[in-house]
Amino acid sequence: QVQLVESGGGLVQAGGSLRLSCAASGRTFTSYYIGWFHQAPGKEREFVAAIDWSGGRTYYADSVKGRFTISRDNAKNTVYLQMNSLKPEDTAVYYCAARSGLRVGFNRYEYGYWGQGTQVTVSS
Repeated sequence: QVQLVESGGGLVQAGGSLRLSCAASGRTFTSYYIGWFHQAPGKEREFVAAIDWSGGRTYYADSVKGRFTISRDNAKNTVYLQMNSLKPEDTAVYYCAARSGLRVGFNRYEYGYWGQGTQVTVSS
């Protein structure tokens, strides 16, 4: 079992920045890929970014490339999502998720552990 807790959401103006954190506890954190997803009202939960166990490989949705950066600190059992140049369309609940296995997942159904989510609201 892996427990995940997100933090760092809030209200920000367009063009601003936020850093989300995902703190993990439970089983060996370094065994898992960690992904960030977001879900806007009435929409599906969508992939945003993911990182492998070592932090050496990162993956991004096209919509956030060049604006968001995912990183991890295994000593702190924490993954971060630095979000810059935020846009109103980034408004959503952001979730972190953990996936065991040998490859990254881009679909929500490939992740077995989820946090409770943190709200990000970007005003225009």
